[in-house]
Formats: sequence, C-alpha cells, structure tokens
Amino acid sequence: MKVLGLQFENYRNLKNGYIKPCESVNVIYGENAQGKTNLLEALWLFCGGHSFRGSKDNELVAFEKKFAVLNSVFYSFEREQNAQIKIINGKKEIKINDVPKKSSSALIEKYNAVVFSPEHLTLIKRGPSLRRNFIDSAICREKLKNAVIISKYNKTLNQRNSLLKDIFKHPELKDTLEIWDDALCVLGASIIFQRNKFLKQLTEFAGEYHKGISQNSETLKFSYFSNAGIDPEDEEKEISKKLKQAFIKYRNDDFNTGYTNVGPHRDDINIIINSKKAKNYASQGQQRSAVLSMKLAEAEILTKRTGEKPIILLDDVLSELDNSRQEFLLNKIENYQVFITCCEKSNKKQLKKGKIFKVEKGKII
Repeated sequence: MKVLGLQFENYRNLKNGYIKPCESVNVIYGENAQGKTNLLEALWLFCGGHSFRGSKDNELVAFEKKFAVLNSVFYSFEREQNAQIKIINGKKEIKINDVPKKSSSALIEKYNAVVFSPEHLTLIKRGPSLRRNFIDSAICREKLKNAVIISKYNKTLNQRNSLLKDIFKHPELKDTLEIWDDALCVLGASIIFQRNKFLKQLTEFAGEYHKGISQNSETLKFSYFSNAGIDPEDEEKEISKKLKQAFIKYRNDDFNTGYTNVGPHRDDINIIINSKKAKNYASQGQQRSAVLSMKLAEAEILTKRTGEKPIILLDDVLSELDNSRQEFLLNKIENYQVFITCCEKSNKKQLKKGKIFKVEKGKII
C-alpha cells in the first residue's frame, strides 16, 4: 500500500495542513519537539486507531481545541481508498470510503504499517515480557486464531493462579488443578509452536536485513527459550505432553509461590548477534540495528501474509548509527514507502531519491 495524502486538523501541535508524500523514502527533518513524531503517529493511527506512544485519545487533540480530524487517501488492494478519524470528547469516529464504522478495528483490514520508535529498543535491553509481547502481537496479526488462543490461555492461567492461592487455605482443592493443567497444555503447546514458526521466518528475513545494514559484518539470529526445557521444534502433541510433565514437576513450587512457574508465559526469545546474546554484549548501534532488522522483517512477513506491502514508519532511527547503516536505511529499502524522522542536517543530504519535509513549530514544509 501507499499513502497518497494526509490531511490534519487540530492534531497535537501540528498546524492544520496537508502533505503529499512520495512513493519511496520520505525524510521528516527538524529539531526536537517540533512535531515530527506527531506526524508519524497520525499515519500510524490509521492501522487501528491506537497511538504507538500509548497516548490517550483526548491527548491527541490540540490544546484548547474540541476535536481533531485526520483524513488519509491511500492506495490499497488495487484501488484508491480514503479514511477519516475524528477525535471528539475522548472518542474516535471512523469512516472508511465515506462509510461510518462502529470500531477503529475496521481500519486494520484496509491499512497496514510497521513502526519503529526508540521505545522499541527495550525489546533487547529489558525483560522477556516485552519480547514475548512482540512475537505474540506478530503472530496475532498473522492469524486471528492465534489471538483467540492466547486470550484463552491467559484467562485459563489466571484461573489456575487463583486456584493455587485458594489451595493454600483449602488443600482439598488440589485435585481440581489437573483440569486447568490439561487446558493450559493444549493452548500452551499451540502458542509455543506458532511462536517458533514465526521465529524461523524472522530469522530468515531479519538476518538478511541485518547483513545489509551492517555491510555483511554481523549475523543476526533468534532462538526460542522455554523455561520448562521444551524443544520448540517438537510437534504440538509432543509439546503438550512435555508441558504436562513440567506442570507436575513444578507443582510444589506453584503451591509455595501461589502462581504458575512454567509455561509459555515465562518463556523468552534469544536475540543473538555474532553468536553472542545482544542483551549482554551488543553496542547501542548494534542493538538499534537488530531491532530495525526485526521491524523490517515484520514488514516482509506481513507482505507475505496479506499480499500488501505495509508502509514503514521509522522514528528517530538514524541516531547512534554510523554512516553506512544510515545509507542503507535511506537508500536500500526497496519497494516500500518509508517515512523517517531525523534531527541532523547531514542525514537528509544522504538521501539519493525521495522527498524531504521540514517540520518547524508544527508547520510542515
């Protein structure tokens, strides 16, 4: 897909206006706090109506204004389409091709994007929950069935944990634990299997992007870590059987702690650069490159699934990257429409083909 035009009114600090991006790389240049990220956020909202910065709807409306409106014209699924998001009284009103929609989720079927922001660097730096959330979000976008399974797993897990707390006071309830174990084993096996399947695709695509970004000086790989010692390469039935054995093995620990100690909710994703764990050994530039490669690979996987190339939004991506890595992002991402924000004057000079927008005090030139 391609964004053909974006109109904004009363959105954040942006002055009311309209932009017409090019089909390749669009560099959004300006000093800090001028509105560059706000423009990317406005584009991202059309993916489903949620800010990638976690902002509430009423925070998207300009100060002392009662509403904000975004209009986008885009080419998707072999035709030109349009969408409108109106934010009023803390809620969104959605129109797609001039037809009102009940929910912003209707946008997902029409508009597709992948976003990188500095917050995504925490995928490597922080705990396993962020890496699990990244891969779960990806497999849910790949198949709706996966979202249903993960939701059921989490609900069943909460019920099992509640039972474990009750067992401390009522030991006679121990016999009922097996009911929840059986359900968790089936659901958990499916989650582990699908996560590992996605990781193989991620390794293939992200590995190639990382070679390009690093000028063939680094390798990037991913592996699945099960805290229950399960081999993710097994078939689902075998994974389910081994999960059941793990639940039995750690049952006393569960009784003592009051929560479930093993399962996909405790697993992790190993991110490995040049045969070493990125979390422990990678530099800031290497970590940034690795997450960028993951995001670009996510775009490839989405393209493979939907047949439509998502737009790529890269916020403050060029800082802490050397010239060769900047060169790759500006000039070597082919066949995608890309939006990149940056502050440094030198960055825009590297662009060989594309369009440059300057943002100053909310005004886009």
